[in-house]
Amino acid sequence: MTAAVSRVLIIGGGFSGMAAAIQLRKAGIGVDLVEIDPQWQPLGAGITVGGATLRALETLGVYRQVVEQGCVSDGVDLYTADGHKMAELPTPRPVGSSVAGGAGIMRPVLARILAEATRAAGVDVRLGCSFTQLAQDDAGVDVAFTDGSRRRYDLVVGADGVHSKLRALLFPEIKPLEYIGQGVWRAVMPRPAEIVRPRMWFGPHIKLGVNPVSKTHMYMFITEDRPTKEHIAEATWPEVFAGLMRPFADPLVQALIPHALLPQAAIDYRPLANLLVPAPWNRGRVVMIGDTVAATTPHLASGAGIGIESGIVLAEELARHADLQTALDRFHARRWERCRLVIHNSERLCRIEIEGGDKQEHARIMRESLVALAQPI
Repeated sequence: MTAAVSRVLIIGGGFSGMAAAIQLRKAGIGVDLVEIDPQWQPLGAGITVGGATLRALETLGVYRQVVEQGCVSDGVDLYTADGHKMAELPTPRPVGSSVAGGAGIMRPVLARILAEATRAAGVDVRLGCSFTQLAQDDAGVDVAFTDGSRRRYDLVVGADGVHSKLRALLFPEIKPLEYIGQGVWRAVMPRPAEIVRPRMWFGPHIKLGVNPVSKTHMYMFITEDRPTKEHIAEATWPEVFAGLMRPFADPLVQALIPHALLPQAAIDYRPLANLLVPAPWNRGRVVMIGDTVAATTPHLASGAGIGIESGIVLAEELARHADLQTALDRFHARRWERCRLVIHNSERLCRIEIEGGDKQEHARIMRESLVALAQPI
């Protein structure tokens, strides 16, 4: 069967854009990818990826590299702030795959793995470049670029992130993201021998967790309630981070506090927000995926995963159908509920943490969400 498209432009070289590019090339579809960052180097510390995301990375052909350069494991250990073990949260293996239940890896490392796979797939990558104008008709889309060039495509895929220029152009009615009342801190730490898989400690309103990202290191994350989205001077971040660790009396956490004050910790702070644009996510021959239309807080560690999955599913449906609208309809049918579940359940987990709510409800939502995500996409 002839695919719905033969030449596609992807705007944005993040995880979802690269996933779409790799899978489209597997189907023999020509792909150009433009990325505004000339270095193509995302910032950030570690990233937790669940089993469903690992299954998607296996589909892309990069699971082996993640195993070699990250740290895969099964299950999550849950502790009180003083170090009493409460429970073990299982991370179910995803249906149809033999990958692990979860993993940790440095975000720049995962980005490099996918970037190498994108180039190896034969994608025409242009860095330091984006679009300036789009003009579409019934047969295609004419695109003008910041480097002065112009090209025509059968389809344009917008994957330019949560602050998408393309979304602002095509969906002007969508309001800017709203702060959700919580921020997340991340830092790189040396990995104690007893940390072999993710571990989380729960305080009254603050959650602290660690996840191994290599044989020698892990990353630590702390979610903190902040009623307003205030500026925090970057020079103060190490001391603020260390201050958030101090109430956790577990000796393991206490022993790590000095590391938070070192430059090697590379502390990062992000205020949290989410976004779910009503479907359909296309306007004619321009469709958006990933954080451009479905951005989540990190409570289910699935933000990157649902974006990668969307790139894969879009490529599958475009290759499967000769009619573009049919392909896009099938894409939306497969993606809407899964993205909605992740975003809404993550927000509920966030609210429970902010309000000091029912820990049993928190654990139930985590379990049910992980089981749902393990199902086929």
